[in-house]
Amino acid sequence: MTSTAAVIGSTGLTGSYILSTLLSLDAFKAIHTISRRAPNAESPKLAATIEADTAKWASSLSSIKPTPATVFSALGTTRAQAGGIANQWKIDHDLNVEIAKAARAAGVKTYVFISSTGTRNLVSSQLPYSKMKIGVEDSIKELAFEQAIIVRPGAILGEREVAHTGGAFINTFIHGLGSTLGRGWQDKLGQDADVIGRAAVRAAVLAAEGKAPSQYWVLEPADIVKLGRDEWKA
Repeated sequence: MTSTAAVIGSTGLTGSYILSTLLSLDAFKAIHTISRRAPNAESPKLAATIEADTAKWASSLSSIKPTPATVFSALGTTRAQAGGIANQWKIDHDLNVEIAKAARAAGVKTYVFISSTGTRNLVSSQLPYSKMKIGVEDSIKELAFEQAIIVRPGAILGEREVAHTGGAFINTFIHGLGSTLGRGWQDKLGQDADVIGRAAVRAAVLAAEGKAPSQYWVLEPADIVKLGRDEWKA
């Protein structure tokens, strides 16, 4: 199998691992990125589009020729970085939906979205962050891609270029649980970003091989650990 892909959010923690994983695999012959700044990766297979205006990202994706077979979106920000919930919504929800629609219109076969686990329970589903993720997931489902893959990690563990509030504590706490009580406890609460990135790519490869369990495939934390760590073969 040889394929082409595009990554949105390639400069973030999870997106950077999706990109590096794609670049490492012979199965992908060309990888495109669209971002505000250059990704921290170099390869003859990489074609990076640098565009400061996110309003142009959807049209930039539409203009990629040939159309990528798979698009990965790890696009997201925080309330603090965005300057409030309203601005975060514009990125985490509105821009993600716009990019998914552009991908569908361009003929992208497989769409992979990095979401979050636990957003649909009775309490958390009312929170703004959860509503953003739910809205994007529902929009992707309605678009009826040939294959949609929703990746729902717990806490995303790893060192970010721009620190998140409480991020260092969460990393220390969850990794500490893993060391003290066993890896299974860590796996339930959070997954390392490289594991999430590999799981997203592995799921896309399986989908291209006709091995996805359903047209709308949801990966919960246990699935992420299975595909991105336990069964991962470089």
